[in-house]
Amino acid sequence: MSQIKYPIRPRQLVLPVAAMCVIIVASNILVQYPFTPLGLANYLTWGAFSYPIAFLVTDLTNRRFGARRTRMVVGAGFVVAVILSVYFATPRIALASGTAFLVSQLLDVQVFDRLRHSPRWWRAPLFSSLVGSAIDTGLFFSLAFWGGGMPVADYFFAELQFTAPIWVAWAISDFFVKVLMGLLMLIPYRAMRGIVPAPAASA
Repeated sequence: MSQIKYPIRPRQLVLPVAAMCVIIVASNILVQYPFTPLGLANYLTWGAFSYPIAFLVTDLTNRRFGARRTRMVVGAGFVVAVILSVYFATPRIALASGTAFLVSQLLDVQVFDRLRHSPRWWRAPLFSSLVGSAIDTGLFFSLAFWGGGMPVADYFFAELQFTAPIWVAWAISDFFVKVLMGLLMLIPYRAMRGIVPAPAASA
């Protein structure tokens, strides 16, 4: 496990904390709105496209400052985002989002830290975001919508047909979008590796 051994000034963490808060609050608002283009209102919400950017912020912060300080960013982002989300979204969605965010982001930090020295540059950001996305999707949608009396609809995924509350299809589709977004986020991650270098002083 790597540990960054040089002092970090608090102001250096302001940008990742601010970025994290903006992404989470925006996602908490957008998840309440179905994705209507292409007739996908019963399958997706707009939040599926914004939230995966949080993993990019986490991974770049981890790359630059190490796991311990990234957990500080996650913790700060969690507190601020939950407080703001209570105002911008419903309390239940804020609680669900906060829980899913904290668990999935801390898991992302751990997985990234274990893979940071892989000879393949994409392994750490890809696998950490995929694991984190799976946990985030499962926790968020079950906590936010389970037993909430949402309408039921018929769904078709490939050869699979089933009837379920709308949020179940949202969760399934949300995860697939997060996988796609996780792959797409490798592009800005790769581009920013030179701008956000790994510190030389690590162990």
